[in-house]
Amino acid sequence: TEINLYLDNKGAIMVLGGLLFAAYKLGILYQLFHKTDTKSSKHGGDIVAEVLHAHGVKYIFTLVGGHISPILVACEKVGIRIVDTRHEATAVFAADAVARLSGTVGVAAVTAGPGLTNTVTAVKNAQMAESPLLLIGGAAGTLLQGRGALQDIDQMSLFKPLCKFCTSIRTVREIVPTVRKALAIAQSGTPGPVFIEFPIDTLYPFHLVSKEFVVKNPPKGLMGKIVSWYLHNHLMNLFAGAWEPKDVSPLPLHIPQATDDQIQKCLELVSRAKKPVIVLGSQATLPPTPVDNIRKALEDLGIPCFLGGMSRGLLGKDSPIHIRQNRRDALKEADVVVLAGTVCDFRLSYGRTLSRRSKIIAVNRDKTQLLKNSDMFWKPTIAIQGDAGSFLVRLSEGLKGHRCPEEWPQSLKAGDATKEATNRAKAEEKTEYHLNPLKALHCVDELMAEDSIIVADGGDFVGSAAYIMKPRGPLCWLDPGAFGTLGVGGGFALGAKLCRPESEVWIVYGDGSLGYSIAEFDTFTRHKTPVIALVGNDACWSQISREQVPMLGSNVACGLAYTDYHIVADGYGGKGYLIGSENEEKLNDIIRQAQRDAREGKAALINVLIGKTNFRDGSISI
Repeated sequence: TEINLYLDNKGAIMVLGGLLFAAYKLGILYQLFHKTDTKSSKHGGDIVAEVLHAHGVKYIFTLVGGHISPILVACEKVGIRIVDTRHEATAVFAADAVARLSGTVGVAAVTAGPGLTNTVTAVKNAQMAESPLLLIGGAAGTLLQGRGALQDIDQMSLFKPLCKFCTSIRTVREIVPTVRKALAIAQSGTPGPVFIEFPIDTLYPFHLVSKEFVVKNPPKGLMGKIVSWYLHNHLMNLFAGAWEPKDVSPLPLHIPQATDDQIQKCLELVSRAKKPVIVLGSQATLPPTPVDNIRKALEDLGIPCFLGGMSRGLLGKDSPIHIRQNRRDALKEADVVVLAGTVCDFRLSYGRTLSRRSKIIAVNRDKTQLLKNSDMFWKPTIAIQGDAGSFLVRLSEGLKGHRCPEEWPQSLKAGDATKEATNRAKAEEKTEYHLNPLKALHCVDELMAEDSIIVADGGDFVGSAAYIMKPRGPLCWLDPGAFGTLGVGGGFALGAKLCRPESEVWIVYGDGSLGYSIAEFDTFTRHKTPVIALVGNDACWSQISREQVPMLGSNVACGLAYTDYHIVADGYGGKGYLIGSENEEKLNDIIRQAQRDAREGKAALINVLIGKTNFRDGSISI
């Protein structure tokens, strides 16, 4: 009898527990304490706008779609500028640029299905470039997902491998805490993209959503009553507690830092070094340390520096400690190498460019990147999972009064001068047809304004530009980063011009990469963001052709045409110019005219017909 009583009680408890769990999952328990305001005209887009505004977001980049319209309308009302592009990838690239230049999270919002799939490459690029970015995506309604609704796919599976955080909003009340959490995660630790999916019924007001929950011909009898109750309960739970006041302020961020003990060990190594070198990557420019503080720290240390990615320009145009050439030789000779946010991937030949005799200090926020290939080609003497920028400032403070022996950076700088003189001489050589591309790049470098931002989008032509064009200051160079993505130019330039409207923004395009984003000249015109594009037009995917032809004996798929890209720019409302061998003497005049066009509010494109060259001998290389 006691056993039967025990089993009966256990069964009753299990049934009760099951009912409570079902009530919780269906939102019935929540609705007991939080009412649904069926009369409110507010919608989920208003809440998204409120949170973004509280976090200092100034721009949202988008290609419009009905799934996300409430967010765009609400954000515009609170003063966030909506910038619509001609391709969703451009919207994400523009948000990426804003994140890099402003130190805040860049935001892009796109519609469901193909709108989101169009962003995949740009989101992956942001992930590998470590850019804090929020991607907002529309989705089918909460009850229609997986049932064949328009543009309904499993979007979460696409973005989980690309983003630090992915989630789908299920009720309106989740919006505030979810967006706050996502924005904090994007900026904490190693920055990167985050993704929030917004089903359409979480964004529109109750009176519109409720019409979609009306069953015109419900089943009769008990099943009809169950269906009607379920739909009504789902609708009420969707909006329950939606408009209750919530904290929308930013959450605290977690930025890893070097320990005092690690700093002390580094001070001892660097203070004894005779030939130290610092190699900086994009990560060194991340917040919270201002780039001007990092620049001062490097200048106080006096250690020769190689700058890559976003750190290009950190030391200005002609710093005595900025070394631009012969990096491989310098790293082999150095006795101490500091990798400040630099990764031993293909850019450092997987670590093979480092000497086994060197003491190596590696600093990176990401543990995987910190130790990449250290099991094969190199070993860090000190490995620090922490912020590179603040590390450099603390290192400088700890070595106050100590400077690197001056003859070391002077000898490296002399090597720079020799190689750059060689490059300058090559710029004067004649090509069989059209212009010498190096000459065109030298001319632009000499004439561009001191506040210019350079956007690099291409292969062969841009690889040469990286050695010839000198960013004038910190955060004045934008390239895709480790992923090497073509097509970033239009979006990066758009974001850069919005962040710094007073600056000249130059896009250096290859003619191949230009095809991805030339339509954004329409965007530049509509949104009054006058940038200047320099196109190296050699009618070829030359970076590929140069190796494909000698190795495989064919130029298949590498040939393009000397297309009139300047006319395309004219058609989109910009101003286009053509430069070839017949008007080469006007190159400087046309550059100055394009600068005037930009100052007067018109985007300009200079289509430079360049010849085939044999300059890729290591002196000019990517």
